[in-house]
Amino acid sequence: MSSDNDAVDHRVRADDGAVHSVWDNGLEPVCTVEPGDVVRFECNDATNGQVGPDATAADLATLDIDPVHPLTGPVAIEGAQPGDVLQIDLLEIDHDGWGCTLVLPGEIELGLLADEFPEPALYVWELEDDVGEFVDGIEVPLDPFPGVIGVAPAEDGAHSTFPPRSVGGNLDVKQLTEGSTLYLPVAVEGALFSIGDGHAAQGDGEVCGTGIEAPMTVTCRFDLRSDLSLETAQFETRGPFTPTGRDEPMYGTTGVADDLMDATRQAIRHMIDHLHDERGLSRTEAYMLCSVAVDLKPNQVVNAPNWTVSAYLPERIFPEPRRRSTTGE
Repeated sequence: MSSDNDAVDHRVRADDGAVHSVWDNGLEPVCTVEPGDVVRFECNDATNGQVGPDATAADLATLDIDPVHPLTGPVAIEGAQPGDVLQIDLLEIDHDGWGCTLVLPGEIELGLLADEFPEPALYVWELEDDVGEFVDGIEVPLDPFPGVIGVAPAEDGAHSTFPPRSVGGNLDVKQLTEGSTLYLPVAVEGALFSIGDGHAAQGDGEVCGTGIEAPMTVTCRFDLRSDLSLETAQFETRGPFTPTGRDEPMYGTTGVADDLMDATRQAIRHMIDHLHDERGLSRTEAYMLCSVAVDLKPNQVVNAPNWTVSAYLPERIFPEPRRRSTTGE
């Protein structure tokens, strides 16, 4: 759906003057807006147009990772000062009808199990309204959100967009969907807000390194909150807290180890085994599906010396004859 044009105060296009791939408080703002203004951002896909709807895995051999995470902005908010909190209301988020999921090991080593999936892989999704079509009739529910959303850091110079920061950035919080509100601590005058890395869907964990990467349009309303004091991002959301936004039958795998990352890797390895052995997917397809539709959850972090992490696979994404359980349908 789209906003009434009269409700949008500013539009920021994803052109050369408004696209950047670093955090840098020295960047000139593309515009300055007032608190209360509504801004519509065009956001390129995570590869900045290098991968399109007709791409194949062979095209990944020439992928330039330097412009990965092309961000639209920065936009300055009039009156914002260090110590303030920027409130961002995510009013509308619209995908462009296609997206892609990539496995990029090699030099970048992107992904939880990058060493176990050494070959690049690509799946191009057709996105129809609220569903993305995967192999074997699997349908992944769509809940678009910006993977990268933040303001400029206090430290001068250019900083990578890959690690998240106290001022936001590559948070990959899949619950920052339409209708959510994000609160970010302001570190520099004007805040210098940027946004990008649209995901049409993502599992909690984004384990292969990508969700359904998709170009998007995001409409935000900004406000300044001098009554709040935050060290890191906080947010309000209605989810989704499962892939369909409701309690539903799941199949779970677990990892148990004295290191949380080791336990996490175990849980995903076991889920990949399950999807390959029991559901008939190739191991690469299983890895991709885990990244876009499987949620990781720490179950306990108190029973030292071992911690428990589980991976949750929603049965509803499979065609009904292939679901293991219909309990609770």
